[in-house]
Amino acid sequence: MSELLTTNSNTTSSPGLQVETFYYDNKSVKWFAYASLFWGVIGMLAGLWIAIALAWPDMNLGLKATTFGRMRPVHTNAVIFAFVGNVIYCGVYYSLQRLCKARMWSDTLSKIHFWGWQLIILAGALSLWMGYTQGKEYAELEWPLDIAITLIWVVFGANMLGTILRRREAHLYVAIWFYIGTWVAVAMLHIVNSFAIPTSIMHSYSWYAGVQDALVQWWYGHNAVAFFLTTPFLGLMYYFVPKAANRPIYSYRWSIIHFWALIFIYIWAGPHHLLYTALPGWAQSLGTVFSIMLIAPSWGGMLNGLLTLRGAWDKVREEPILKFFVVALTAYGMATFEGPMLSIKAVNAISHYTDWTIAHVHVGALGWNGFLAFGIMYWLIPRLFNTELYSKKLANRHFWLGTIGILFYVIPLYTAALVQSSMWKTFTEEGNLKYQFMESVTTIVPMYALRAVGGALYIISMLMMIYNLYKTVKKGHFTASEKAEAAPLPKVLPVVGKKHWHNWVERRPVQMVILSLIAVAIGGIIEMIPTFLVKSNIPTIASVKPYTALELHGRNIYIREGCYTCHSQMVRPFRDEVKRYGDYSKAGEFIYDHPFQWGSKRTGPDLARLAEKYPDSWHYNHMLDPESTSPGSIMPSYPWLFTDRIDKTKTYEMIKAMKRLGVPYEEGYENTANKDLELQANEIRDNLATSNIDVEAHDEIVALIAYLQRLGKDVKNAENLPIQ
Repeated sequence: MSELLTTNSNTTSSPGLQVETFYYDNKSVKWFAYASLFWGVIGMLAGLWIAIALAWPDMNLGLKATTFGRMRPVHTNAVIFAFVGNVIYCGVYYSLQRLCKARMWSDTLSKIHFWGWQLIILAGALSLWMGYTQGKEYAELEWPLDIAITLIWVVFGANMLGTILRRREAHLYVAIWFYIGTWVAVAMLHIVNSFAIPTSIMHSYSWYAGVQDALVQWWYGHNAVAFFLTTPFLGLMYYFVPKAANRPIYSYRWSIIHFWALIFIYIWAGPHHLLYTALPGWAQSLGTVFSIMLIAPSWGGMLNGLLTLRGAWDKVREEPILKFFVVALTAYGMATFEGPMLSIKAVNAISHYTDWTIAHVHVGALGWNGFLAFGIMYWLIPRLFNTELYSKKLANRHFWLGTIGILFYVIPLYTAALVQSSMWKTFTEEGNLKYQFMESVTTIVPMYALRAVGGALYIISMLMMIYNLYKTVKKGHFTASEKAEAAPLPKVLPVVGKKHWHNWVERRPVQMVILSLIAVAIGGIIEMIPTFLVKSNIPTIASVKPYTALELHGRNIYIREGCYTCHSQMVRPFRDEVKRYGDYSKAGEFIYDHPFQWGSKRTGPDLARLAEKYPDSWHYNHMLDPESTSPGSIMPSYPWLFTDRIDKTKTYEMIKAMKRLGVPYEEGYENTANKDLELQANEIRDNLATSNIDVEAHDEIVALIAYLQRLGKDVKNAENLPIQ
């Protein structure tokens, strides 16, 4: 099949121009392919580990690095940025060269991009295991790594745009639009969300606080899914599905609408992660409206992909590659229907903080990203090595085992979600909560075990693929530089076919970059500027004061251990939540929270009103042995908190950073903060001594207790205090 058939365009090269010989760079493609397979296994094994740990808590092993709170961000970052990221680069580097009829602009930049990205992944995993985290989902990596990501992303963009600018094909095929949109949007999202004030080489505080931080984070977090897990894969879909089916894309007009509608609408949808929270109601409504609107372009893209297979459905029965693509597109359709449905407030009231969200994410990750990646690998590797796939039978077995694995993964989680939500919201005839929170946890543990089985099946199926590809590589021969010929791009670009407004854009990559930036920036600007500039959106509460030095240390420990991965700090205005946790949360409570800690999952109960609910001794025993205070708990123990000491040398920079962020500490507090710390620590130590518990005042557990005993304290009895 010719490139011209795939791009749905005619050649624009002048017949009078001399044909040039050049060579495609396959080496970079191979490196990224191998890296994606390696990190995919690592990331999924980390996911399997934490899935098992939820069913059998002993898997936490009592070690710092292996607790759920540290392993979960390792899992999410490894799967998203390592596995999926390398698949993106692999597919882009292969397809872009052929769509542009040009070698990648710079072999040096390709090498820098590859090795730089792998070093970031490695450093990121090690830092997260060591507890260095910003505590923001999908953006946990600390500021030096954020800078490194920015630099490597610029390298990738320069190499991509340089290739496009020296192309020999006038027309920019739809896949390239999605690559450009991805690069522009991810750059914007990453830079805006990463603003922080460092306190040391591996610690910082988010530039934003509370409600504002939540809005920026989920503007980033939702669109990290949109512009890293979706738009680049749609670009790959538009290239590899037509190639595998030997059919042109079903509708070129649909692809135009799909691209521009998707990148414009997607960016507005972030607030749907914050429904019923302290985020202003108008922002929540915007998120809901645009989330529902997303169904149209998302399903348009899905149908465009599936209808490309018209006339080729007989091949689907025989070709495992097409099977993977069909299920991937179906999973994309399911996930992009479910997402808008979860954005409807009535549905969100049931789903949020439950395992429904986890199931939804994994339909996309395992089905859409995973299966499309597997199909690409099965199509690409034999062509790189000039041979046939070692075993179609083994690929078909991979498909069926992987599909069963997905079902075993998501169905128990959907069931668990409905059980969780119903148990949380059930009242007795007397008007009391029928179930304790812990009962909802112990009830769904068997479903967590089934989820782990599904994850294991999926990983086994992936290992089957790796074996199949290994055998394919062994029997083939690799072509590092693949010979190609094409005429150079003429100086004057002729218009082929009917004139259309989009023809002008399709041939001008710089203008495409600018227009894409405008399209993705509008939503964020309109949502964020009023939240930052209009004071009435974030009313302050007179009784809310900054954290003390000891509490700030404790908060750092809380974030370091990933407690936000299981606990929320946001009481929504529902009868059951107010009854269980206390008065619902207000925006003014969080004005000194850098970063916010609202959470997105309740594997453990909400902590927003935890202050003084239990004595210091209860917290001590709970962190040492959770089951001693909460029978049936699946929370790990944290023995190192009882031996590790607070580093008081960091206090000065912590307070200075907070003051730079506008936290109103009294003048010179950074110089006296450690004295204040010692007074509060000694008080907690003395309280514990009355329960025959012997601790040192500088033990980390003391700081953590101080923080936990502060949560909600300022507003518990302050409902009637005036608003400033």
